Amino acid sequence: MSLGWAQLRQQARSLESQTENLFHSYSSLVSPSLPLKPSDDEVRLEQQIQEILHKRETTIASLSRTLESESGVNSSAAKLQNLVRHKEILTDHNKEFQRIKNNIHSARERASLLSNVRNDIDQFHSASREDAEFLLDERNRLDNSHNMADSVLSQAYAINQSFADQRAMLGNINRRVMYAASQIPGINTIISKINTRKKRDSVILAVLISICFLLVIYFR
Repeated sequence: MSLGWAQLRQQARSLESQTENLFHSYSSLVSPSLPLKPSDDEVRLEQQIQEILHKRETTIASLSRTLESESGVNSSAAKLQNLVRHKEILTDHNKEFQRIKNNIHSARERASLLSNVRNDIDQFHSASREDAEFLLDERNRLDNSHNMADSVLSQAYAINQSFADQRAMLGNINRRVMYAASQIPGINTIISKINTRKKRDSVILAVLISICFLLVIYFR
């Protein structure tokens, strides 16, 4: 059943008011905490706005047909002005819907970019921590190597000092023996004869070895 002008105009004003309310809810989605994927509320609001804008186009078309069917000049001029105004508001609302939609898209791109930047920063920090841990492990290994080398050097110094102490002790014992030997009468003469006998035995042994060697070469 076709509606009259007054009913159609009331319907148009009601749809305009509903559109503004939906715009208020739709624009509130633009925030730094916007999810990377459209939520169910966002999809529902967008569908509702598109449907109501389509209804308004249908209502305005009905207003236009109703106006064409009337013949009154004065009333038609006022109604034509109202019709033009409804068309202008619909055009503005279409632009506003596209603007809010673009803002939501831009906010989502910024949120995605920030998320990627955070991920890159987290990866960088993670890599930095791994590098720091690796360097710390290397430093610990070097410190352990240095400590081991210091321990070995300390043991070597201790052994060297022990040898020095033993050498000093033997030298001291030798001096005491020599001193004690010098205090015994005739001991130097005995030692000298022993040394002379050792030298003589060494010469005799060398001569015998030489004669044996020559005999082996001769009879060969």
